[in-house]
Amino acid sequence: MNRTRLEAFSDGVFAVAITLLALDLAVEGPGHGHTLLWQQLGHKWPAFVAYLISFFTIGIIWVNHHMMMNGVVVVTRTLLYLNLLLLAVVVAIPFATSTLADYLTSPWPDGNTAAALYAGVFELMSIAFALVSEWILRHDEYVRDPLPTAARTSARLSFYAGQLPYLTAFVVAFFSVPATVIITAVTGIYYIFVRTYAPPTPSARDMPME
Repeated sequence: MNRTRLEAFSDGVFAVAITLLALDLAVEGPGHGHTLLWQQLGHKWPAFVAYLISFFTIGIIWVNHHMMMNGVVVVTRTLLYLNLLLLAVVVAIPFATSTLADYLTSPWPDGNTAAALYAGVFELMSIAFALVSEWILRHDEYVRDPLPTAARTSARLSFYAGQLPYLTAFVVAFFSVPATVIITAVTGIYYIFVRTYAPPTPSARDMPME
């Protein structure tokens, strides 16, 4: 498959997932009791919090995915399936986000379960992304400018380090929902600065895709 098709399909999935996040931001509208609009918006604060965290996290995933795929010159069946696994988790983020928004302020066990689901989905996303990254790091013959061997260990450690906070957030969810939300948000910010593979801009001499 041509890499362009892989990226186009992936971009479409990212776009749909990030758009679905906004569906949970609706308010009841006029004619529903005596609640003023600003009060309705105030009551929706859990939805806004979950939306912002998920929106920017998906955006960060998209940016890092683009940077990794930029250097791939041969797309194999294995890479396609690993990429599909990543996308399968990405499209689950809106569901986890909506669930968190609905139950964020709920008492035990519903609020905690929603927070655990939210953190768990991001942990799965991190693992799936790591599999794609690992494939690229292990297949120099399919990459335009492979990362130097000396730099691979640090690249792996810096990326895999982000999985621990998501796992921690999952465990913490059963004790503190706010702490889980904070850990998840901070971990997303961390991935802005992680560079597992950042090749130069593709040239016209790229070899054909498999």
